[in-house]
Amino acid sequence: MELWLDAASVREGPLDSHPADRVLLAVGDTIPDWVDSPLFACEDGRILDSATTPIGVHVNIDDVEGQDAAKSMVGMVSWVVLTTGDWQMIPLENIVAASQGTGTKLVARIDSKQAIRGAAFALETGVDGLLLPANDAEIWADAQIIAAERLASRSEGEEISEESPGMVEVEVFAIEDGGFGDRACIDLTSILDVGQGLLIGSSASALALIHGETLESEFVPPRPFRVNAGAVHAYVLMADGSTKYLSELVAGDLVAICDTKGIVGDATVGRVKIESRPFLIIRFRHKESEVEGQTFVQQAETVRLISPNGEMPSVTSIEVGDSILAQVYSSARHIGQDVLSGVEER
Repeated sequence: MELWLDAASVREGPLDSHPADRVLLAVGDTIPDWVDSPLFACEDGRILDSATTPIGVHVNIDDVEGQDAAKSMVGMVSWVVLTTGDWQMIPLENIVAASQGTGTKLVARIDSKQAIRGAAFALETGVDGLLLPANDAEIWADAQIIAAERLASRSEGEEISEESPGMVEVEVFAIEDGGFGDRACIDLTSILDVGQGLLIGSSASALALIHGETLESEFVPPRPFRVNAGAVHAYVLMADGSTKYLSELVAGDLVAICDTKGIVGDATVGRVKIESRPFLIIRFRHKESEVEGQTFVQQAETVRLISPNGEMPSVTSIEVGDSILAQVYSSARHIGQDVLSGVEER
């Protein structure tokens, strides 16, 4: 994590020498003789290098419009310098989540000692740099200590590598009474094929494949546009790779359609139907990774899972020891986005 000196805010008096990785000056400032590679802040928010090449932008994220503006620059520039308002941590976490894997690095402007650790470890990974005020020895001392802590945590291998999950076989190790609660049926604007469904789960690290209501029955007609997804607290995998709570889904959302091979397309939500129903808890485990998950499903014969051999057992007939299909993840989620941090969900 780099430490930047905010020399652009110094308008009077001499600028003391600092052990800074970079020095940010205002355009037109005289470059101190101890500064090797200065950066320059423009009034329009651009950040230039010594050759006046734009390398980044400064964005004030004290409201949602500013947060959206910062997100729009992710992947477009090398550096985004962020100034927060009364809300500091949540906007920073949102931008950290949006920037992971894009190549854009973040710098948080720091105006108090209390803000340093939060920015350095936001979502565990933290920002890539801190913009520190000039001539404030206490802030600089604390920042150097916390930067060393961040470096030590990275060297111990605490940063989680991102994986591309596929459909895997998991074993059901418990089936329990799930009580009574609110269940969400997801009605799509397109027809599902037999063998297709949605990825649903109580844990973002383990999503079970819930089959659509495409099969014939002597008791009820099929609803091939519907997935009886489960309890409203559960996650559903969206078409863009993020997740949403079932309670958050609205008409027009795009969900990921999956089969035994993984994601095979997407479909638009036409309606979400929520009603009170009895639940079963299906608990499952992925043997290789030891990741465990569970999903609350309505206790009904029409609710089906999918097995590795393509069978579609009803949740009322499934037994401990049976195998079903799921996706498992090593990373966490922040407001539905995959982020490189650890999390435990039970």
